[in-house]
Amino acid sequence: MTTENAEGSRLDDSFHVFDTTLRDGAQREGINLTVADKLTIARHLDDFGVGFIEGGWPGANPRDTEFFARARQEIAFKNAQLVAFGATRRAGGSAADDPQVKALLDSGAPVITLVAKSHDRHVELALRTTLDENLEMVRDTVSHLRAQGRRVFVDCEHFFDGYKANPGYAKDVVRTAHEAGADVVILCDTNGGMLPAQVQAVVATVRADTGARLGIHAQDDTGCAVANTLAAVDAGATHVQCTANGYGERVGNANLFPVVAALELKYGKRVLPDGALAEMTRISHAIAEVVNLTPSTHQPYVGVSAFAHKAGLHASAIKVDPDLYQHIDPELVGNTMRMLVSDMAGRASIELKGKELGIDLGGDRALVARVVERVKERELKGYTYEAADASFELLLREEAEGRARRYFRTESWRAIVEDRPDGTHANEATVKLWAKGERIVATAEGNGPVNALDRAIRIGLERIYPQLAKFELIDYKVRILEGRHGTESTTRVLVTTSDGNGEWSTVGVGENVIAASWQALEDAFTYGLLRAGVDPAE
Repeated sequence: MTTENAEGSRLDDSFHVFDTTLRDGAQREGINLTVADKLTIARHLDDFGVGFIEGGWPGANPRDTEFFARARQEIAFKNAQLVAFGATRRAGGSAADDPQVKALLDSGAPVITLVAKSHDRHVELALRTTLDENLEMVRDTVSHLRAQGRRVFVDCEHFFDGYKANPGYAKDVVRTAHEAGADVVILCDTNGGMLPAQVQAVVATVRADTGARLGIHAQDDTGCAVANTLAAVDAGATHVQCTANGYGERVGNANLFPVVAALELKYGKRVLPDGALAEMTRISHAIAEVVNLTPSTHQPYVGVSAFAHKAGLHASAIKVDPDLYQHIDPELVGNTMRMLVSDMAGRASIELKGKELGIDLGGDRALVARVVERVKERELKGYTYEAADASFELLLREEAEGRARRYFRTESWRAIVEDRPDGTHANEATVKLWAKGERIVATAEGNGPVNALDRAIRIGLERIYPQLAKFELIDYKVRILEGRHGTESTTRVLVTTSDGNGEWSTVGVGENVIAASWQALEDAFTYGLLRAGVDPAE
């Protein structure tokens, strides 16, 4: 069987990737999507190639109603079909007269997902109706929507808990939906308490006993949502419901990206258009930006640390064959391998990192040994290079070239914080620098002493290095390391800077936050000028 989307391209219907980020994913604490946000995410998901995008519950709130109206006008879906979500009709009524069923039809969505109660206690306590009437609600609503030309999926809410309590009735709900014309009946682990072996056993039994085409919707409360989804596939489910980056209520839903990657790369199922899997990392991060949540660095497949290697033993093996410590080629999912330089680094780590940075170490074992020793020595003092590639590259170039890259020299700097009687504060910094044989003195005020130093450097050097005008400090992290006596401590600062075309991170360590920040800023400006192709002043 095949289906056609709005543009007429034909999609294989044998296996469904169904995304519910715009509905179930939006229930995550901290996510509040506007209609514009939902439209943007829908475009990203369609570009990725999912088969179905559940847009929300039209009629339940004005935002979802507006989304469906605008999506019809503004998005020409290439791969996905838009899905409207709603409930079976009310007890004692008829689907033809039910206002929320009418709102589903009015949405214009070609596919409708109905949520149905499949746990007997929920039927009696939440719906306050009889078990037989609940089955009739399922039958009537599915039949009515099918008669109106809509494709229907049925979500059996709390199915696995209902199956434990009353397996016969839970299967009756599945059977009723299937016989009424539902294309797929989805078994929902609504409370997220199932484990993979349990899911596999239940799905296999229900499939055999009802003959229905089954799907799976897994919450992640046991940390098993992805595993439970794949266990259901092993048992014969051919429809998986997921959310981008695992967003969802409580701890979240089955994560779309590990599920799809496993289906494509581990199961050999073609569930995306050709070439789409290589866009996965980009799509994941793009959606994270829209919902305004920092992408998880350790997310499988798409996290920036997913293929990052730190231990020297790993690096030695990777130098011989990257597959020895990687389960897939990261380029398959649009990610990259990264070598992290730390006090655990060995020669292989440094050589691979040099290659990654485009610096040919020429097999110079003495040079590599010096770099390894210097990294270990500086990390003992509190530096960290695994999160500060730019500072490491400056260190590596200094050892390889026999001199530091210098665009300016620091004579002195001073930062003053003034606490005034009226409760206001003033922050002022003065820097004394040398650049191209010229002594420069510059003073600036700022929003905090570090910002004042940053501005003072720019005021002093932008005339000589106009490239600095493009530099912007976009992230600033401070960590207090172990103390020595009383209030004495070591402070580490990580600074991320952008020139509009890319970002780089630098590190500084000092006895106070201002001294550490100055080091990180010096490296940030130095690396930025190096990146811009400016020749060193000395």
